[in-house]
Amino acid sequence: MIVLGLTGSIGMGKSTVAAMFRAEGVPVFDADGEVHRLQGPAGALVLAIEAQFPGTTGLDGVDRRKLGAIVLADRQQLNRLERLIHPAVEKARQDFLRRHRAHRLVVVDVPLLFEKGGWRRVDQIAVVSAPLWKQRRRVLARAGMTPARLAHVLSHQMPDREKRRRADHLIPTGVSLFETRSIVRRLVACLRARGGR
Repeated sequence: MIVLGLTGSIGMGKSTVAAMFRAEGVPVFDADGEVHRLQGPAGALVLAIEAQFPGTTGLDGVDRRKLGAIVLADRQQLNRLERLIHPAVEKARQDFLRRHRAHRLVVVDVPLLFEKGGWRRVDQIAVVSAPLWKQRRRVLARAGMTPARLAHVLSHQMPDREKRRRADHLIPTGVSLFETRSIVRRLVACLRARGGR
């Protein structure tokens, strides 16, 4: 099995590319989706987060805005939250790999693959990238997003040029969807051929 780490900065089109891998029959582990599940209604981490950050949860699980207001402004608080989340996500990732061990290729979709050391636990890395002006336009079109908030998010992410430099495979999304899909299909075929069996 080849474990392909899929990453890219905010607004680069990583979710779209992950969907393209799924459409090719490749199992995809969505780290962000797992975090949402763990923090959602009756999520496994809701009680622990409430204990550490009182007043940040309710019937719908974690109130991400309330929690974000606490942890994004304070590095120590963010570290406390990550100590709760990362082991739970890692366990889910390992369970995913066990369930799909018969596949030649699986994708592990992790936004902060480089920043949080996840690159050490994959065989190869694909970086999704687009021109910076396109990234900015995509992100600022999101509800509630501001230039200041975007700048804050980017300050916690490795620059795109460095991610591209460290990538084994580059998947551009500043081109047409047809071109991006063709690149994904070629990559899937190539990696499956290398994966044996």
